Amino acid sequence: MASESYPDNAIDSTLRVNVSTVERTREKFVVGGLEYALEDRPHPPKPRKLDGKQEAFLVATACSTAPEGRTRWTMQLLAEQLVNLGIVDSISDETVRQTLKKTK
Repeated sequence: MASESYPDNAIDSTLRVNVSTVERTREKFVVGGLEYALEDRPHPPKPRKLDGKQEAFLVATACSTAPEGRTRWTMQLLAEQLVNLGIVDSISDETVRQTLKKTK
């Protein structure tokens, strides 16, 4: 669209991206060509929230009997249990969910 002289605001609304994305992509194309403009730069790996021992404890807890008054463990209960036992300082229920999903 840029090569056909469409303005940036027409390109961004058509592609549903921010105008800065259009500008950066055009700049990358000028600098390195089409392949360079379209390839995503490598992202650094994110540090793991739980080490192997902590993950094992989480899985073992999730497989254990639920707390009294509950029929099963929830992600929030598991997160609270890890914090209460001092396994981690803090952890979100989403991190618990992703960890358990990964280990299945």
